[in-house]
Amino acid sequence: MILSDHDMRTLMAKGQEGDKPSYRAALSAATDWLKRFYAKRIASTMVDDLVQETLISLHTKRASYDPARPFYPWLAAIARYRWIDLLRKLERTPEDELAFDPAIPSVEEPVISRLSLDRLLDNLPKAQANAILLTKVEGHSIKDVSVMTGQSESLVKVNVHRGLKKLAALVESE
Repeated sequence: MILSDHDMRTLMAKGQEGDKPSYRAALSAATDWLKRFYAKRIASTMVDDLVQETLISLHTKRASYDPARPFYPWLAAIARYRWIDLLRKLERTPEDELAFDPAIPSVEEPVISRLSLDRLLDNLPKAQANAILLTKVEGHSIKDVSVMTGQSESLVKVNVHRGLKKLAALVESE
């Protein structure tokens, strides 16, 4: 149900003051208005996503709304920017990429990768393997790894460097 501009200004003002039912009612009315707005401008399959993106923008920008000014022109400006953003995105994306369905990832692949990594790391001294695992696989910082292992930061860096060099040589030799 699309409300009058006066009603929307009132609901938004109450919503800005923290009245959740008023804000929900304003969002519901804005949803109806946006669906009609976008129905004339884009493919019907894209309307719901664009409405949701616009509602997120409205929510983000709600503090900037001035209840003394008309609501629908303010909403229309937000909607127009979201619509233009979508058109730009579509322009940059070739049609055949949009129709592409990504393959379902293999459940076995991460397990096999981890087993291969563990097998490679078994060829390294324990300190090098541990430093590589903590920094490169688990993503810890050099400083954190230093604290975890009791090694100096310099030694952690040296272990990572030497270990990676040795791993590269192993992979090349295979």
